[in-house]
Amino acid sequence: MSFAAEVKKELAAILPPAPHCRMVSAAVLLQNTAVFEEDVSGELRMRFVMPRSGAAAKCFTLLRKTSNINEKLLSGDSERAKEIAAKYGFTDADGRLLPPVHTVPRQMLRNACCRRSYLRESFLSCGRINDPRGEYHLEFSCADEAQAAQLLEVLASFGIAAKQRRRGKSCAVYVQDSAAIANILSLMGAHASLMEMENSLILKEMRGTINRRVNCETANLEKTVSAAQKQIEAIRELERKGILKTLPESLQQIARLRTMMPDASLKEIGDALTPPVGKSGVNHRLRKLCSLAEGEP
Repeated sequence: MSFAAEVKKELAAILPPAPHCRMVSAAVLLQNTAVFEEDVSGELRMRFVMPRSGAAAKCFTLLRKTSNINEKLLSGDSERAKEIAAKYGFTDADGRLLPPVHTVPRQMLRNACCRRSYLRESFLSCGRINDPRGEYHLEFSCADEAQAAQLLEVLASFGIAAKQRRRGKSCAVYVQDSAAIANILSLMGAHASLMEMENSLILKEMRGTINRRVNCETANLEKTVSAAQKQIEAIRELERKGILKTLPESLQQIARLRTMMPDASLKEIGDALTPPVGKSGVNHRLRKLCSLAEGEP
C-alpha cells in the first residue's frame, strides 16, 4: 500500500465526535464525492461518483449518523435525496438544483475543530501526498477557484502558507515544505502516518549527515594523496639532480620517511621522526623540499 493510501485509510476511520464537525465532514465529502441529478421523471437522485472509495463509504456513514438515513438513499429514495440536498445547500428554497458548489458556508468553519475536519475530508476526497522517502509534496485537487481559495484560507488559519496553481479548468493547492506537511497530517489526525513521515525524516537526515562526512573525508583524503604525490615527485627530482644528499639531515630524514610512507599523514610522519616533530614542522620541511625541487632558494 502506498503512503498516500495509508494516510487516506487512517483518515477514513476518523469520525468526529462533535455534531457540528460531522456536519462539516459530511458537507465536504458530499461536495467532492456525490452528485445530485434529476431523472427523466423529474425526481431528484443522489449518487456517488466513486462508490467504492473510502471517501464515499465515510460520507454514507456520516449521513447515517447526522441525518438518520439508510441504504434506501443509495437505492433511489428521492425524498431522502431531496432532504440531504436541501440540508447541505445543493437546492434552493423551492427544491431546484443549484450549480455545483465546492465550498462550505464560512460560519461552519468558525471553530478550529471544524476546520480540521474540513482539511481531513478534503484530503480524503481530493488529496494526495508523496512518499516521504522521496520529494515532499502534499496536494489538494480543487474543482474551482472558490474551493482553492477556501482551502488556502483554512490552511492559513493554522499558519500554513500553501501555494496554488491552475491545471486546465481546475486548480491545485499544494505544500512542499516537510514541516508544513507534518503539521497538516497532525491537524487531520493522521498520527500514525505522521510518525512514519518523521521516521523517514530522521533517516534522511542521518543519511545526509553520513554522506556529508564521507564526502568531506574523501575530499581530505584526495587532497592528502595529491600533496603526498607532489612531495614524492619533488624528492625524486632532488635525487636526480644530486641535491638531496647535500641537504641538512633533518630534510633528508623527512625525504626518506615520505618516500617510505607515501600514504602516511603529516602526524604519522612526525611521530616516526626522532625526536618526534609536530604536523606544522613536518609540513614546513616538506614544503621546503618542494621549493628546492622547483629551483627556489
